[in-house]
Amino acid sequence: MQYLVSVIDDKSNPGSTDRRPAISAFNERLIAEGYWVFSGGLADTDAATVIDNRGEQAVFSDGPFVESKEYLAGVWVWEAPDLDVALKLAAEASKVCDRKIEVRPFL
Repeated sequence: MQYLVSVIDDKSNPGSTDRRPAISAFNERLIAEGYWVFSGGLADTDAATVIDNRGEQAVFSDGPFVESKEYLAGVWVWEAPDLDVALKLAAEASKVCDRKIEVRPFL
């Protein structure tokens, strides 16, 4: 089963900025153990654009779709045999990247 693993940062209390080496090592382990599918960090929410083309014309809006002190800072996609394994990895990921993690299975 594949899981979307969201890295959640907080503008009022951000995680450590020196985590890249630890995250790289964690990613290398995920790859070696066959869990890693994809990962990527995201630009700040100020760089976001929301597009709504449900009406007559597309509407483009600057900024995130919702204003919040917490925001999506990055993602992983993992392949894991079950939710318990994904949650165990997510607990490690939270420690490694010094941020909250959300785990959601793909349908």
